Amino acid sequence: MPLRSAAAVGSAALLFSLIAAVPSATAEVPESGRLQEAFASAADRYDVPQSVLLGVSYLQSRWDGHGGAASVTGGYGPMHLTDAVTAIAEAPHHSDDSEDARGDSSRAPRHGAHADLPEASELPARLRTMDRAAELTGLSSAELRHNPAANVAGGAALLADAQKKLGRPASDDPADWYGAVAAYSGADDAATAAVYADDVFSVIREGDARTTDSGQQVRLAAVPGLEADARQVRALGLKSTGEDEVECPSTVACEWIPSPYQDLGGGDYGNHDKGDRPVSQSVDYIVVHDTEATWDVTLKLVQDPTYVSWHYSLRASDGHIAQHLRTKDVGWHAGNWFVNSKSVGLEHEGFLANPDAWYTEAMYQTSARLVRYLAEKYDVPLDRQHIIGHDNVPGTTTATIRGMHTDPGPYWDWAHYFDLIGAPFKKQGGSKADVVTVRPDYQEYKPVYTGCAKSGNGVACAPHGSGSVRLHTEPRSDAPLVKDIGLRPTGADSTNDVYDTGARASTGQQFAVAERQGDWTAIWYLGQKAWFENPRKQPTAVSARELTITPKEGLAEVPVYGRAYPEASAYPAGVPVQAVSPLVYKLPAGQRYVTGGKVPGEYYYSATFDTAGQKVVRGTEEYYEIQFGHRVAFVKAADVTVVR
Repeated sequence: MPLRSAAAVGSAALLFSLIAAVPSATAEVPESGRLQEAFASAADRYDVPQSVLLGVSYLQSRWDGHGGAASVTGGYGPMHLTDAVTAIAEAPHHSDDSEDARGDSSRAPRHGAHADLPEASELPARLRTMDRAAELTGLSSAELRHNPAANVAGGAALLADAQKKLGRPASDDPADWYGAVAAYSGADDAATAAVYADDVFSVIREGDARTTDSGQQVRLAAVPGLEADARQVRALGLKSTGEDEVECPSTVACEWIPSPYQDLGGGDYGNHDKGDRPVSQSVDYIVVHDTEATWDVTLKLVQDPTYVSWHYSLRASDGHIAQHLRTKDVGWHAGNWFVNSKSVGLEHEGFLANPDAWYTEAMYQTSARLVRYLAEKYDVPLDRQHIIGHDNVPGTTTATIRGMHTDPGPYWDWAHYFDLIGAPFKKQGGSKADVVTVRPDYQEYKPVYTGCAKSGNGVACAPHGSGSVRLHTEPRSDAPLVKDIGLRPTGADSTNDVYDTGARASTGQQFAVAERQGDWTAIWYLGQKAWFENPRKQPTAVSARELTITPKEGLAEVPVYGRAYPEASAYPAGVPVQAVSPLVYKLPAGQRYVTGGKVPGEYYYSATFDTAGQKVVRGTEEYYEIQFGHRVAFVKAADVTVVR
């Protein structure tokens, strides 16, 4: 057994009674208060203000332990101690999928690429803090990963170590710890470190209290008037990112890492289209993706001219943002050209099929601020028909439905995200309202999914909170799931697979009520009645007031479209007419669907490297966007009536 320093051995001894959970040592502490006690003990042991320790932990994990599972960047426990060498899944960004990211039939498809994961020796220090915490505390990596009290002690030791390296005293005043907090972020640039520290100090000023995912009750008392000292960040000697070049709010840290716009010869070019938005056309959507790759791999891919592109990438460890395209330019990210030409794409470091690979609070917060900024800039409504996941983007034609992406998936916390954006999903109207907003309790609602990265096909994923409700053909949990004939033309039932969106309604999505029976609510979904459990004591949806559409009187059904293209007569010479192709779905008479508003028929022609030939084609045909299933869709305005 290797020798450890006296300080480390002493530290381990002092913590033993807490991390070993010996009843006699903590009998006076209620079970639900053990984590609060761990913060107090670690703060006292390492001379770190408890408010600082709690504030840092909140920004990393909201004090959740996630059952000892790693985050998307290999961070463990309430303090997000990182060991990315063993924790990050080896999954390339969308490398093996069949979706054409451009979604434009006027050009050859553009699919995925591949980039190798970095070697362990190439990983930055922010992804390897576990080893340093083990060295400072004398605790094993296993303890630091899986025991919350040990994990908190490791975080306290890292903060104390950062304070010492800055030559600052172990003060009781949290204001003296601004630089150490900035260092804890692991950021390699001053702007990101400062934003991180500012966010922690904001949490400390305002205070907070919540029950964690393991039932622990944690409280941070507010410290109003707490001041930040930017000079402490300058003492870290971090680089500048040239943030003046980017389109970001002042409350986040961004850098400019451009995607290449190159002529590849033979009529091919990469990896986006020059545009003139919103002068030539509006920006109506913000699309949320996950990267399915580490940060380093993501940056390699977006800088590959033969690959596809998106506007922003967000790093999980500290919320750092990289911008790759001007928002006036069109990224190739959504798989539907109509949506691409009218959207901004945000990629978040993460993995859809790994429920335990949780997203950090730092990334949720900076992403929400970026969305709010973009929504204000382009007048994008703050709702789930305009702030959408990649899994909500419709196929362009029936043939493309099965190949559409399903990220960020059921483990993205839309309710918390919209709370941070400033547009929470609230109850509107009485209990008999004819529209509902899906809103299960993310932390408590844990439907069974199969097919996750670590479980295999047909095997149940690890239990985890989810923002999606399961939809059945009848008001009982053992009834078959509703069918999606676009995904399964043979008429087979939908499944519980984590990638299967055929019978899933996601938080924030709104649907017209078809019927109610006891604890079950039926909604109109993909042209059929779909039931989900909605008990009064633990509701999974709340009432809403929204406009709906239904087929005009005399029409038995109306076509449903995956894009809102203009009529053939609207196209000028030299621009190939795009087919107005209905999807396989139909909207029957008597059914109603919530509408996100009227949109003009529009096609953005940009099929050559030379931008001189670009044209925005608009016709007289108008459409309504609707929430038709898990994905949005469009119907012609001439076919439907608005129900107020």
